[in-house]
Order: sequence, then C-alpha cells, then structure tokens
Amino acid sequence: MTDLASLLNAEQLEAATAPDGPLLILAAAGTGKTRTLVYRVVHLIERGIAPWEILLLTFTNRAAREMLERAESVTPGITSGLWGGTFHHVANRMLRRYAPRLGFPNDFRILDADDQKSLMRQCIKDAGYAAKTFPKREVVLSMLSGAVNRGLDLLDYVETKNEDGEVSSDNLIEVINAYTRKKDEIKAMDFDDLLVFALRLLEEHDDVREHYQNRFKHVLVDEYQDTNVLQSAFVNRLAEGHQNISVVGDDFQCIYTWRGSNYRNIMDFPTQYPGARVIKLEQNYRSRPEILAVANESIKHNPDQFQKVLRPTRDSVNARPRVYDVYSDREQSDTISKIIRSACEDGYNYSDIAILYRSHFHSIETQILLGRTHVPYAITSGVGFFDQAHAKDIISLVRLTEFPADWLSFERVLTLLRGLGPASAEKLWAKLGGVYKAEEADHRNNLLAFMTPSARAQWEPISEAIANYKASKLSVTELVSAFITAYYESYLNKEYDNAKDRLDDVRELATEIERRGSVTEFLSDIALLTNVDVEGEKQRTENEPHVLLSTIHQAKGLEWPVVIILWAVEGMFPSNRSIVEESDDSEERRLFYVAVTRAKEQLHIFTPRTRYLHDGGMMDCTPSRFVKEIPETLLEQHAPSQQRRRYSPYSFRQKNY
Repeated sequence: MTDLASLLNAEQLEAATAPDGPLLILAAAGTGKTRTLVYRVVHLIERGIAPWEILLLTFTNRAAREMLERAESVTPGITSGLWGGTFHHVANRMLRRYAPRLGFPNDFRILDADDQKSLMRQCIKDAGYAAKTFPKREVVLSMLSGAVNRGLDLLDYVETKNEDGEVSSDNLIEVINAYTRKKDEIKAMDFDDLLVFALRLLEEHDDVREHYQNRFKHVLVDEYQDTNVLQSAFVNRLAEGHQNISVVGDDFQCIYTWRGSNYRNIMDFPTQYPGARVIKLEQNYRSRPEILAVANESIKHNPDQFQKVLRPTRDSVNARPRVYDVYSDREQSDTISKIIRSACEDGYNYSDIAILYRSHFHSIETQILLGRTHVPYAITSGVGFFDQAHAKDIISLVRLTEFPADWLSFERVLTLLRGLGPASAEKLWAKLGGVYKAEEADHRNNLLAFMTPSARAQWEPISEAIANYKASKLSVTELVSAFITAYYESYLNKEYDNAKDRLDDVRELATEIERRGSVTEFLSDIALLTNVDVEGEKQRTENEPHVLLSTIHQAKGLEWPVVIILWAVEGMFPSNRSIVEESDDSEERRLFYVAVTRAKEQLHIFTPRTRYLHDGGMMDCTPSRFVKEIPETLLEQHAPSQQRRRYSPYSFRQKNY
C-alpha cells in the first residue's frame, strides 16, 4: 500500500481516501488538484476496486493521460483496464457497442469539423440560399451546438443569437433541421451527437444503463465547474445507482459559461446528492503570500459560492502586487517594457513572463511595442491581433485610402461584398488601370459603374465615406464606423459566431490608428510585425524563451513567475457587455481571480487613467472595481510619470457604477 500520508497534506489525504459515496472536492487555485485526483485513483485500486471498475472523465485526453501516467509512476500497471478520457471519448466507446439500439451501425461515421461544414454547405445550397447572403456555415453550426450543449430549445436559442441577423430564424431552423436529417440519412454523428446519443442510450435502454452502472463502481470527474447540462446528466445517469461519484473543481474558476458550462452543476452538487462529503483544498503551493492575499480579498465579494481561503505554503518576500497609475495605454506599454527588462535583470527569462488581458484588443499597443523593441513573444491563440482576419480587413480599408496602387488591399476589401469574388475584383482593378484614386470623383464613379447593381448598392456608402475621409471631412474612426454601418457589421454577423467581440476589436483598432497621428507610420509598424521575415523569425524562436501574451480565458491552468494584467479599469475589465449579458459581475470577478492566481512571484496590475474613444475623443477611466475592493495595504502603488499628479484607485471608492 502506498503511504499516502507521506505524499499528501491533510486536506489532500482526506479527499484521496474519502469513503464511498458522493464526494465534492473543492480545489482552489494551486492546491494540487491533479495530484489529489491521481492518488484517489491509486487509493481506490489499492483498496480493492478493479481498474476497469473506475471511470475517469476529463476535459482533454492529455489531462487523462497525465493522470494515468502519474498513477503508473506510483505503481506500474495499476491503471490497466481503467477507462479514462474525455466525455466524448467515453461516449464513443459506449456507442461503438450499442449504436444499433439507436438505429446506427457500430461503425457509424464521426463527422470532423470539415465534414460538418461540407454537409452544412450542401444543406444551405439545397434550401436555395446563396452562400454570400446566408450566415456562414460555422455560425449556423455554432447555433446548433450552443442550444444542444445548454439543453435549450433550438428555436429560442437561434432567435436569441439571431437578433440582428438579416436571415430569418425560421430559415436558419429550416437549414439546421435539414442538416440533422442528412446526418441521419448517412448514419453519421457529429461531435455533439456523441454525448447526446450516449445519454439517450442510458436513458432509453435500462439494460445498457444497468450494465455501465454495474461496471463503473466509481466515477471521477475533473474540472467539474466546466461541465454543461449534457455532461452533468451523463455523469448522474452513470452514478445514480451506487452514487460513488467524486467530482473535483473550483467554483471560483468557473469562467466558461459563455460557451456552455453550467455554474449550477458544481454549486448544486450537495443538493443533487444529499449527504455528499465536501472537502476543500485551500493550501496553495504556487504563489507568494502577498499574491494570495489579493486573490482572497477579491473573490470573497462574490456572494453565491463556496467560500474558500487560499493559505500559502511559500515564504513571504515582502513584495506586494503593484498597481500602476499610468496615463494611457502608451505609458502602460512603456512601463511594461521596463518591467520586462527589470525582471530579466533579476534573473528571470522571457518565458517566465506573461501579459494577460480580458479581450484581444487590449493588447494592440503592447504587441506593437514588443515588436518595435525586439522582445520575443508568442500568443496563446497562435495568431497575433494584426494577423486576424477582421484586423486585416480594417487595415486593408485604411491602406486602400492611403495607397492607390495597393492591389492586395483593393482585392481584400472588395471581395468582402456579397457576390463579388477574386475574379470580379481583378477585372475591376484592370478596368481602373491598376489604381484606385479614392479622392477623385470620376475614379470613384467609374468603379461604381463597372460593378453589378448588387455590389454597387453595398459599395456606394463606403465609397462616399472614403471620399469624405480623403477630403479630411472624416477621421479614421469615422471612416471605419461608416464601413461598419454600411456593410461590415452584417458581414461579421454572417461570418463569425463571435461577431460582437470582433466589432469591439475593429473599433479599438481604428481608435489606435487615429490617435497615433500618422496613418502611414502606423501601417509601417504593422507591416513590420506581419511581414514574412518576422514570421520566419517567430518560427525560429518558438522553442526559445519568449514573453507570452494571452487572454485570461486561455491562461487558465497555467502559471508564470511574473504576471502583468492590462487595462484593469471599469468597462474593460470588468467588461460592460459581459456584465449586461450575465446580469451581474460574478463571472468577471472570477476571471480576475484566475488572472491573479496565475502569478507565482510578481503581479503587476495596470489601471490607465484615459482611454481613446471611437469618435476620436478621450474618456477618463476609473480603476476596476476588482482593484478598488482590495485594501490599500495589500497593494503597492506606482505612478511612473512623476510629472503628473499621483492618484490612488481608492479615491474612486464611493463612485457608483
């Protein structure tokens, strides 16, 4: 028997060795969640439970492999026969045996993402809709997936997502139903269907349900706070007989409700399973005490949660997290450069540093600065802000106004229009003589005359906005705003399921261009960031130390010695739109907690005083409520520009939001 008492702290030991019955392990950040779950598997097997009588459900196959490998390192061969993997992986294994019960062959086909898009394209075409006028396949598929994973009525969900759409919800439902019929005809399942049909199998076939309930005498679930209603129902069906269900998670880190996770699953677990044992892991092995004090103070303001207090195991170094009172994003970036340089002088390397932000557009100025100062960096999504399609669209629009002979920008902007492809754009370019002089009325009118009536109707208001921009009657932000109003917003709604986020991005991009004064200088900076040589350099340095830029959502589960949080101001973090959509700020506060608890040694938080607006003006910013909720004694205040009057975030404490 493994001496678990010598390997685990008291909380972990209690969780790993808990008796049969429902068990909720609330593992706060950095408290050894994976370690505890691994040793619970070891304990169950050493106690006499056969490996094949245990089901371990995770959100990634990698997580399952890591846990099983760690268990094997304790006792080789101990996990042989244990079922471990994602919900969909386990569902697939069940369906391969019992699919005929639901009218599918055992060798049914699983549609990958490309297959789904091809099938949806065919359904749109068969229904008589043009691809250019109908929402993009990915958008329609996202609507279907969103409804399925949330357990919501399809029509209600589609209508909610299609509020600003040009295509009716009835037409969308028509195509989605056709897609579902097509899948049935070819006896195929998509990714979501695996869980839907596996759950249906358990609910409709008593012998199948009893078989798996008898086989899996213990069901263990990782990251339970991220489960959706389907996943929770699947787990409950498997465990409803013996009720030997152990779930591990942290309600403080539930930050994915926007993509379907259900916060109530973890909160209602004790109600779902009366008498459930609840064990809290609060001993943190990651962060310095000063960082944990900030995290504890922040998250305690959420009312509906299991209250936990992170306790440090590491010694204090008397280095409080710093809050930087900077004037603007430019000063924010300049100060970040100094922080990076100072950290490297102190012995850290670039890979020890992460810059976190609430939304992609918060990092615009920082990406430019890092590129200009030759600091190697990578982005968690793998795609830099200026490499994303919607950013390229706006940059091409602005380039087209500045460089009349820029064929690539002309093609990119024109092919955004419905019914106008690359071949048509090339013909128009040839008729214009290889140049588009937006400031000349005859040139603009010629382009309109060469277009089809449909394209002309779309382009005319954009052409007028370009003319007014060239005549200095419109600013860059007004030009982009006109482009959005005339066409681009409807285009994004059809192309992307995150159209609102992309609109935020392009508006902020326009603001950034506007405030830099020289449009051509900005375009040159961007070109230097995105040209072939730089891309080659990024590839060469992939395995070399680099600063990581990441949204906080993508940073969950990771950690760094030095963490920098951008734009901790009202309206940006927390996000105004998220608060409106969620009706409160609880999830945004959990997101702040996740950001803070990524830091091991140093935490730097920025609260810029001003923000440039889309109309060219400026807005005074106030520090995020999440910063103001932290007692001043727990933070170290910094005001890099000594010429300005220093202010404290706490002077805004009485303001209502």
